[in-house]
Amino acid sequence: MDIRKAVITAAGPSQRTLPLQTLVDRDGKTKTALAIIVEEALNSGAKEICVLVFPGDADTYRAAAGPHGKRLQFVEQGKSLGYGHAVWSAHKFTGSEPFLLLVGDHLYLSRENRSCARQLVEVAAAENCAVSAVQATHESKLPYYGAAGGRLAENRKGLYLVSEVLEKPTPTVAEQRLIVPGLRAGHYLCFFGMHVLTPAVMDLLGAEITAGQPANLSQTLAKLATRERFLAAELQGRRFDIGLKYGLLNAQMALALSGPARAEVLAGLVELLAQEPH
Repeated sequence: MDIRKAVITAAGPSQRTLPLQTLVDRDGKTKTALAIIVEEALNSGAKEICVLVFPGDADTYRAAAGPHGKRLQFVEQGKSLGYGHAVWSAHKFTGSEPFLLLVGDHLYLSRENRSCARQLVEVAAAENCAVSAVQATHESKLPYYGAAGGRLAENRKGLYLVSEVLEKPTPTVAEQRLIVPGLRAGHYLCFFGMHVLTPAVMDLLGAEITAGQPANLSQTLAKLATRERFLAAELQGRRFDIGLKYGLLNAQMALALSGPARAEVLAGLVELLAQEPH
C-alpha cells in the first residue's frame, strides 16, 4: 500500500480557528498549529495534502501554513453535516487511493525518531489494510473520543484487529462492548485523531450520503471492520487535543519540554510554582 495523499479536516464551526493558533515548537520556532500538522503529514511521506475548510477560509489557512501553503489543496465543506460528511467531501481528491486522515485540532509528539504519522503509515503499508491510531485512554475521557474494541492481532504488541467501533460511548456501554484483553481496568482504545483509510471508507460514506443518511465516521469504520481487515495501532507518541480546556497549554508545555530548552522551561515552571498565590 502506497500512501501518497493526506487529508486534514478543519471545517467544523467549533474547530476552524484552532489550527490558526500559534505555538512555539520543540525547536523554538513559532508556528501555527496548522503548520505543525502539515509537517506531520509531510513527515509521513505524503506528497499531496488536502485541507477541508469552511467556505472562505482557504486564503487564511494558506497563509497560516507558512512556507507549506503553496503545496496545499483546499476543499470547502459548504454544510456542516458531521465529521463523516467532512471526510467524504475530499473523495474527489483521494480518488481510488488510500489516504492519511488527520484532524485539525490535534497535535502529536513522538517518543522516537519517526513522527507518529510515519509510524502509522508504515504499519498500514506493511499490513496492507486500513489502520487507525489509538491510545489507551481512561474512561473519564470517553465523552471526547471514538473508541475501538477487538483483540491482539497475531499476538503482536500494540496492534489490534478491530471488531467494534463506537462514537463517544458511555463507560457502561464501553465495558460491555469495547473490552480489549491486556488493557488496564477502566481504559479503552480511543482514537488518536489519525487514520490511514482505504477507498472502501469513501464508498461507504458516499452510500450513506446518497441514501440521505447522516454520515458518521465511527459507524462507517464499524461497517468497515465487518467487510475487510481493519487494525488499530498504539503508536510511540501522544496526542494533544487543543480543542479541550487547557488543551493548547498542555500541547505547548509538551512541545517545550521535549526540546533543547527543557531545562530553561522547567526552571521557569519551578519559579512560577514557588510564587505565593495572590
